[in-house]
Amino acid sequence: MTNRLARSTSPYLLQHAENPVDWWEWGDEAFAAARARDVPVLLSVGYAACHWCHVMAHESFEDPATADVMNASFVNVKVDREERPDVDAVYMAATQSLTGHGGWPMTVFLTPDGMPFYAGTYFPPEPRHGLPSFRQVLQAVAEAWQQRRDEIDGAATRIGEALASRAMPHGSGPPAAERLSEAVQLLAAEEDQRHGGFGGAPKFPPSMVCEFLLRHAATEAPTADTARGLAERTLRAMAFSGMYDQVGGGFARYAVDAGWVVPHFEKMLYDNALLARVYLHWWRLTGEPTGRRVALETCEWMLADLRTPQGGLASSLDADTPVEGTAGVEGATYVWTPAELVEVLGEEDGAWAAELLGVTAAGTFEHGTSTLRLTRDVWADEADVGRWRSVRDRLRDSRSGRPQPGRDDKVVTAWNGLALAALAETGALCDRPDLVAAAEGAADLLLAVHLTDDGRLRRASRDGVAGAPAGVLEDYADLAEGLLALHAVTGDPAWAEVAAGLLDVVLAEFPDGKGGFYDTAAGATDAPIAAVGRPSDPTDNATPSGWSAATGALLTCAALTGSDRHRRAAEDALGVVDAIGDRAPRFAGWGLAVAQALLDGPREVAVVGPPEDGATRRLHRVALAGTAPGLVVARGEPGADGVPLLAGRGLVDAAATAYVCRGFVCDAPTTDAEQLAAAVGARYP
Repeated sequence: MTNRLARSTSPYLLQHAENPVDWWEWGDEAFAAARARDVPVLLSVGYAACHWCHVMAHESFEDPATADVMNASFVNVKVDREERPDVDAVYMAATQSLTGHGGWPMTVFLTPDGMPFYAGTYFPPEPRHGLPSFRQVLQAVAEAWQQRRDEIDGAATRIGEALASRAMPHGSGPPAAERLSEAVQLLAAEEDQRHGGFGGAPKFPPSMVCEFLLRHAATEAPTADTARGLAERTLRAMAFSGMYDQVGGGFARYAVDAGWVVPHFEKMLYDNALLARVYLHWWRLTGEPTGRRVALETCEWMLADLRTPQGGLASSLDADTPVEGTAGVEGATYVWTPAELVEVLGEEDGAWAAELLGVTAAGTFEHGTSTLRLTRDVWADEADVGRWRSVRDRLRDSRSGRPQPGRDDKVVTAWNGLALAALAETGALCDRPDLVAAAEGAADLLLAVHLTDDGRLRRASRDGVAGAPAGVLEDYADLAEGLLALHAVTGDPAWAEVAAGLLDVVLAEFPDGKGGFYDTAAGATDAPIAAVGRPSDPTDNATPSGWSAATGALLTCAALTGSDRHRRAAEDALGVVDAIGDRAPRFAGWGLAVAQALLDGPREVAVVGPPEDGATRRLHRVALAGTAPGLVVARGEPGADGVPLLAGRGLVDAAATAYVCRGFVCDAPTTDAEQLAAAVGARYP
């Protein structure tokens, strides 16, 4: 027997399709049913790769007695936070306001109008760790609804007023250079000088902060060297850590400890897309081979483990591995004992691998198992690197025979947009046309399935079929970012044209009237969400906020098109970075990176010449290798239509030519690759 979720396109919701709970998907019908029955809505939010979501599902949602209580007293709504980030954002704010913390699974009780009045995260099946049992919570809420409705109405009113009163800083204009240097100094004060990264456990990969630091390091600011050191120490620590899959490639979502030893084993597309790009940019700036290696390995992992038959990229791999006789074991695919290494590799190589990878008899994880991390830079040791490649290949082959984690195979627009940029740039700079082709294939899928005839986006698809939820701001912005990167790499004006159309929707549907943006479009904000408050969050978290992502894409589009409207919108939106960047730079990394690009001009590079001409390709490669923080590249034939930055750009002495402009001032055109390299900060002519 199945419930309504059997009709869903979300793999997370489908995991609950056989629960005895009478689940509804989010929508008007569920709230109408709650009004008709005069019962509260029980909102449960999670995602497919979430370990504790699975735990609560097995303990409570699969339990018939608990389901009976839920069905009798509530309309139960299950939401995939990755499919409905707007729902998640609104009610996570309420949960944090009520409890002082948040996380998933998230459990929120709502009035039939959508107003929250009680919330929490995970509830156990029996009282423990100071938490009531889930059934106790259900019974208490149901009783209060029946007997003390005035208290519930009062709580809902107070929570709504508190959420509505939150003031979002906007600032008066983009941050000046001094503000960005202050942000670097604040980050330096928060650095974990022993392990790299920022703050303590749990430790998340600060990909967007590192992107800002690398851009800042390419300037002449007095804090440039500090920024470079912060980025390099963090990126190196993560590359050799247990959070990075040393055998198969790709990063886990975060480390549970400050030393990056034990990951939370779920692997997310968005993390890996962002990290592949920032590792590539580290190599582009410094020539550090670890950056190039990790960028390539991460892109290869994304295509090997996440690519769908339709050419898109799936959302995640689960933290848990299905092991017979269990509900799933976290990390079981990835961890090893010394004896297991010897069994696969033999005595000599097994002992060598255990020492190299930090695998101990006591174990660094659970039940005597260890995660794998490189305890030294074996890649820099010519005597050992060949041995390590052989060991790694044998471990990978052996591991492929183990049970594998589940995959959430929905294709999310925003995260695929981030992946387009990583794949396209890595492919171009590392001479891997297969990666560029993969980016183009994913872009084709997004435009064919996710983009509607009226220019609007759907949030996600599965098996080539778009789901119902509308795209949110980050979908438009991140897809535009990826398409603009594809244009820079391929020279195809169609990618830039579609990106400009998406940004036109951003400017029409998402502005908040104060220089910033809402997360939902004006015509696609559900009534319950509107009742609580239309979400608008400029702070970067695991991904760039829609606000900061839109700002970056608008600035790039303005450089390509000369649109003053797009540039002014980007400058206005950067005011929030000035307001929060010197207080909480770890939560404004992408915004700070965009502000650094604005201060650089941006630096616009137009390369013209026959596409198959060697001189054209050389100039184009040098342009893409530039480290200028505001680098924007266009390539085309002389007189080609489509991209205004190329308009009027002709050949010089019948040779391929590059034009560099910065801050509304242009250098003399050049046919010399070395001169272009100097103009854009490229290491190699």
